[in-house]
Amino acid sequence: MRRLQGKVALVTGAAAGFGEAIARLFVAEGAKVLLADLDGAKAHVLAETLGPAARVVACDVSRQADVQAAVAACVESFGTPDVVVNNAGTTHRNQSMLEVDEATFDRVFAVNVKSIFHMTRAVVPLMQARRSGCIVNIGSTAGIRPRPGLAWYNASKGAVNLLSKSMAAELGPDGIRVNAVCPVMSPTGLIEQFLGTADTPEARARVIAGIPLGRMSTPEDVAEATLYLASDAARFITGVELPVDGGRTI
Repeated sequence: MRRLQGKVALVTGAAAGFGEAIARLFVAEGAKVLLADLDGAKAHVLAETLGPAARVVACDVSRQADVQAAVAACVESFGTPDVVVNNAGTTHRNQSMLEVDEATFDRVFAVNVKSIFHMTRAVVPLMQARRSGCIVNIGSTAGIRPRPGLAWYNASKGAVNLLSKSMAAELGPDGIRVNAVCPVMSPTGLIEQFLGTADTPEARARVIAGIPLGRMSTPEDVAEATLYLASDAARFITGVELPVDGGRTI
């Protein structure tokens, strides 16, 4: 039996990178998925490949009205979400913390952290009414073992990681599980910002040198970890920070 058969999921940042891989795997495992992404056109292209089990809503996760609309669209299309994956994220360029301007700082925290505030307020009451639900927040190893150059991004993901534990502790009595998946760097659309340089084999090698298993993460690695936490196989797991990092945080 498919691991998410009959489940409804909402995935933010679903048009590319980790979100796309999560959406693809969730549909393959039997879920109906609402794809929420700032790039609605790109999300529609993905939805066409996934078929009737996928629907799309354009969504800026930093805006309360957009997040509420995304949840409403999910309910209208498929029903109350059983699983929500807060995946949408952004970063600033790898540089001195003193060189990051206020607007960039605000955007990083709005997309990475405040988005979860908005989603929680929109979806948790629906899950509480059913006394069941699963939320997976995409955190980062940057929030566990930070490195220079990404200070404000690191802080935002540290907030996501700790928030996941706080949510788990508070929402557990309502039957709602909350966990964080914490990837190491991956060759997705943000890689040059994370590197702070051009994406070259040499730049990647410097990152890979710190990963015992000898490679970056892939979107598929992150999707498989997210699927596990979303599935009934993890029914007694809540409040964990799951590094998907090839040993980077050892």
